[in-house]
Amino acid sequence: MHAKGGPPLGHVLSRTAARAQVHLLALSALPPVVADSADRLCASVVTADAQRCDLVSLIVSRARAVGADAVLTFSEYAVVAVAEACGTLGLAGSGKASALARDKRLMRRTWREHGLPQPEFRSVATEADLYEAAGALPFPMLLKAAWSAGSTAHQIIHSPYEVSTAWRRSREVMAESAQLGYAELHVAEAQGHFVVEQIVTGTASDWFDEPGWGDYVSVEGVVADGTFHPVCLSGRMPTVEPFTERAGITPALLSKDAQDRVVALARQAVDALGLRDCGTHTEIKLGADGEMWLIETAARFGGAMTVPQIEEVFGLDLVGMLVDHLLGRRVEWPERALTPAQARGAAGSLVVLAVDGEGEAWRDRKVWDFPAVAKDVPLSRGSELSVVAESSLADGSVVPVYDPAAGANTMAALCLLSATDPRTVLRDFETLVDALPRVLPAVRPEEVSA
Repeated sequence: MHAKGGPPLGHVLSRTAARAQVHLLALSALPPVVADSADRLCASVVTADAQRCDLVSLIVSRARAVGADAVLTFSEYAVVAVAEACGTLGLAGSGKASALARDKRLMRRTWREHGLPQPEFRSVATEADLYEAAGALPFPMLLKAAWSAGSTAHQIIHSPYEVSTAWRRSREVMAESAQLGYAELHVAEAQGHFVVEQIVTGTASDWFDEPGWGDYVSVEGVVADGTFHPVCLSGRMPTVEPFTERAGITPALLSKDAQDRVVALARQAVDALGLRDCGTHTEIKLGADGEMWLIETAARFGGAMTVPQIEEVFGLDLVGMLVDHLLGRRVEWPERALTPAQARGAAGSLVVLAVDGEGEAWRDRKVWDFPAVAKDVPLSRGSELSVVAESSLADGSVVPVYDPAAGANTMAALCLLSATDPRTVLRDFETLVDALPRVLPAVRPEEVSA
């Protein structure tokens, strides 16, 4: 079942179709660059309006009509609906606990019950709730939508005087995101659910041997028959304020001991949620002296190019492996999380935002032009840069102004880089970020007004 978000549709469709006959139920328009291949790869393609139907009933009805042996989605916004449909159909899926991996309020409550390390938090449903939380948590604090993805509606609140403005803006962003199709598709009231958290201090220098890495990592994995199988770790560049992701790099360049400790915490987090059969993506904040805090766990594979990166670097087709598992075939999952020593080079994905390496907005408006980027940005020997067309604006489009509250909603493009090692990916991305405002063409006045 296709909805916005998650790995590129073209990638997951081709890998799924290689293992089974595919019937595609599309809840959002197919990217133009994928539409033709979808018709070729799928036995059927049906488009439906998720806003005008009972989504679970729609999935169940369609699954029965085609005699489905498995139902899966790679979109964060459809995870709960698909899990409930699988339960009704008696098929393998993430299970009744799927909502715990979507609703950040339930997720944090569950982790608190299990005594796992995480930021202090309060659930928020009204402006009054937010004021009450502001009196209990230290400033600054982070307000985030409980069902969002891509750092959407994240806002840092520095004082009580900012509470009302932050509350109003976050609700506006969630409404705007829903119009764009980036919102929970099954829980009608999800737009009104928020959580506010203590901001913990990360320290990348205690974990990485060289500067430039972000202070958090993600553990990519899968749950099969209720057992968690970690696959590998992905590192990050520092986020853009407030906490918008700029780049993910596979593998994360941690020592074996550090990786083992991170994986152990991810296992506790996933086990606490009680998931059954699904991909997982667990983000963990790294602090001084080995301290860690859980950020979130998703009951699906990581978004952007995380899955293609793993396939390129470690030779694992996670999509195909999950399809095989859901269909009852035997799958050999890694015995333990793979390390940088087992990697064949490295790969990373960069979200193009109109901010420089220091997080400052570009001085001038620019036009997205990947051929100019590929031609004029000097990369390391052996590095290869490409653009993910289905996740990017067309060449000639005006790059959106970065909006901290809107997060990834204001991205212009998604680029994929392959290189000899993680350090080279990181350095080439730093070069790319610095070069973009220089190599991209300036917009004409009429383009800005349009």
